Amino acid sequence: MKKPGIPEDEKSRLKTLVSLNILDTFHEERFDRLTRMACKLFDVPIAVVTLVDDKRQWFKSCIGLNVTETARDISFCGHAILSDEVLVVSDTEKDVRFADNPLVIGDPHIRFYAGCPIKSLSGSRLGTLAIIDGKARTLSKQDLDVLKDLASMAERELAFIELATIDELTGLSNRRGFMTSARYVINLCDRQQISCSLIFIDLNDFKNINDQFGHAEGDRALVAFSNLLKNNFRNSDVFARLGGDEFVVLLTDTTKSDAETAMRKLQKSIDEYYFQTNHGYSISCSYGIAGPDSNQHITIEKLLKDADSLMYEHKSQK
Repeated sequence: MKKPGIPEDEKSRLKTLVSLNILDTFHEERFDRLTRMACKLFDVPIAVVTLVDDKRQWFKSCIGLNVTETARDISFCGHAILSDEVLVVSDTEKDVRFADNPLVIGDPHIRFYAGCPIKSLSGSRLGTLAIIDGKARTLSKQDLDVLKDLASMAERELAFIELATIDELTGLSNRRGFMTSARYVINLCDRQQISCSLIFIDLNDFKNINDQFGHAEGDRALVAFSNLLKNNFRNSDVFARLGGDEFVVLLTDTTKSDAETAMRKLQKSIDEYYFQTNHGYSISCSYGIAGPDSNQHITIEKLLKDADSLMYEHKSQK
């Protein structure tokens, strides 16, 4: 048996998956409808919509199996998300990757598998829509097209969920998306005893840009600031637009001093950007940096409250 590899974008892929807040939720008709259609159209006993977490594949919808998840190491879908193409295994007994897989030699005795990757809006492959049979078989080109169509429908449903967690203007997470991702990150930091810092950012006098240059220019300024955030912080950091001109960044394995240094670097980048582009205005920001007390359980709510208060102290000193 060959264990599935790890996608190149694994960190961002998992971050997107967690932000959807869909793992371990109840079955939904919009996904169950697709697996029922798959079973009928392909005359197979098993059809699933899977999401591949860091250590498991979890079934958002499942027909024909009495389990809700399996280990990622033995999953067929773990292999399927390594490529944009449909993974078709016509006969598992003749495929060295799967011949001695526990799901082949034991229940549910998979002999045939076809899984089409389901992508996020950013292009990360989050899981699959897959059909499974206990007998060997092949798929025609028309069959593949139908499977891709069903996967596209599942992908669209995930997109609806994802859009509810993303700020439409900037492409950053919105408050809902941030809170979901931040809780996951903070729990990990708590368990692994990793330091973290939260920066609450408020743009100074942003209303003046809207008043003097118009709301369209104000929107462009928000997009520019968001891009500067992305460019100046790490991919592993979690950042979001909470609303209006308020932003937040959660940094892991980072002290308050490190966060201060990062903010000075950010403001320098802002100054350089507006000097070079000559918009007729510039942007500065007030911020507060909070970290967990050494003897206290971390919560995102407390970090946000503390950082918000510190931000207002900083703003009052300007």
